[in-house]
Amino acid sequence: METPASNHQPGTNNTSGLTRDVRLLELLAGDRSARSGGLSVTELAQLTGRSKSIVSRALSTLAEAGLVRRDPETRAFTVGPRVFAIASKSSEAQLVQLGRPVLRGLVRATMETAHLSILHRGNVLTLASELSPNEVRSAGWEGVTTAAWRTPSGRVLVSDWDDPSLLAWYESHGRDTAVIDAEHFGREPSPFQLHTTPPRTAQTITDAKSLLAEMHRIRVQGYSVVDGELEAGVIAASAPVYDHTGRIHAALNVSGPRERLAPHITDLGVLLNEAATALSRSLGAPSPKSRSRGQQARTRVPGRH
Repeated sequence: METPASNHQPGTNNTSGLTRDVRLLELLAGDRSARSGGLSVTELAQLTGRSKSIVSRALSTLAEAGLVRRDPETRAFTVGPRVFAIASKSSEAQLVQLGRPVLRGLVRATMETAHLSILHRGNVLTLASELSPNEVRSAGWEGVTTAAWRTPSGRVLVSDWDDPSLLAWYESHGRDTAVIDAEHFGREPSPFQLHTTPPRTAQTITDAKSLLAEMHRIRVQGYSVVDGELEAGVIAASAPVYDHTGRIHAALNVSGPRERLAPHITDLGVLLNEAATALSRSLGAPSPKSRSRGQQARTRVPGRH
């Protein structure tokens, strides 16, 4: 029989097994668990008002499903990898849902192709594209992964990292091919083809110094531009989208032929910033002023994004 704890919430013993298991996950994802590196069976029993044997059985079931994991040394439980995988997919789905109208607005305003991208394992994965109505236009990139260092989206997505993280990332990914193939991610090769791939001599980022200079430029102006660095004759610009924590979560991008976009780069950058700010607000991001007051360079581990 379960023994109620002093802080046990009324009615918990009458809730379904699923609800009680969700409560365990909430506790393991909470501040107390984060501070102590997990929670023990005893602590979880006290917090939920359930017996240790019942909590232990519930945790075993959750562990089998990958929803929790137990540290072999401390024996404390933490949230498992499957929770993060589910949350990631849910987050991406919400991002695409909120981003579609923003992409359509960018296409209407520019008459060029617009994209919404995230960082995936150190490179850029395009989640959604809206095509230009022009006959000559940039291609749709949905599901395509490209080298981050060669794209404005990729540069924007890492622009809030600290210098050591940037340099480690560039060391790992600064020679990646333009379009990432199946050997990197275990997927079928994409049928996507660049029309004309420019030579490496066309790149503005060629070493650590130029990388850090580009990051500084992005932070100052609030957007990134590449001219023919991924695809010859194509200009692309990107601005960062922030999540509720104030971190860069995604990038909005507009791309098109140089002859149409070259005279309007500054205006395009301003437009992208406005669109990215609106999408950031939908994701619960703090205001730009609040971000700038509290913003610090983020440490990142290359290969985990």
